[in-house]
Amino acid sequence: MPSPFPGMDPYLERRNVWPDVHSALIVATRDALAPQVAPVYYVAIEERMYIVALDSTEFIGRPDVAIITAPIEGRSASQAEATTAVASVAQTVVLPQFEEVHERYLEIRDVQTHAVVTAIEILSPSNKAPGEGREAYEEKRRQVLSTRTNLVEIDLLRGGRPMEMQPPPQGDYRILVRAGWERPQARLYACSIRQALPEVPVPLRRGEPEARLPLGQLLADIYTRAHYDLRLDYRQPPEPPLSPLDAAWADALLHTKGLR
Repeated sequence: MPSPFPGMDPYLERRNVWPDVHSALIVATRDALAPQVAPVYYVAIEERMYIVALDSTEFIGRPDVAIITAPIEGRSASQAEATTAVASVAQTVVLPQFEEVHERYLEIRDVQTHAVVTAIEILSPSNKAPGEGREAYEEKRRQVLSTRTNLVEIDLLRGGRPMEMQPPPQGDYRILVRAGWERPQARLYACSIRQALPEVPVPLRRGEPEARLPLGQLLADIYTRAHYDLRLDYRQPPEPPLSPLDAAWADALLHTKGLR
């Protein structure tokens, strides 16, 4: 069964589904671009790793050993005050929980020199939430933007804070294309859940034809091959929730598809 949505399916954004979609889209992107850029370039799948907290709960430190003063029979008050007794108090505390995150991304490299010509990033939730994941990605982004390396940044997640650009980006989903020779300008393709995803231009070196990434078709093929329809419950609202207008539109669409 194909996705009922014309473009990005918001139900794929669920945290227990998106990692699978992300991995499949990385491989599909490599396979779509590799024949277009060969034999001058090749497309490599790279990986970065960092540690993130599982939640943002604040922990308040409380001692598990208390020093208690108590009067001792037969001693004066001054002697009692000078005497301390150490009591061990066992209690349950909650410690921060962490996990090791591995994120994959793509690089188009020169066959002869292996120099990176274009970096392709497909954002994950940890890239858009405060913490180590966003800091690591923003550092990588700054490094790329400070050079003439091209950047293609694909944000198919409505949750979290969008990446920095001026003016602030609109739309549910954003694809940023920055050719190194165009800096500081870049091309932004923004669309809503009601629209089909665009074919994304992928810059190489100046004067060379851009490769083309059929993002919408890749996602549609991944959805069908992985049978995501068996994992998604369209009777429930997506996460994160849609705006009231989009929720009403999605409800009507899913009714026409027989999914509600």
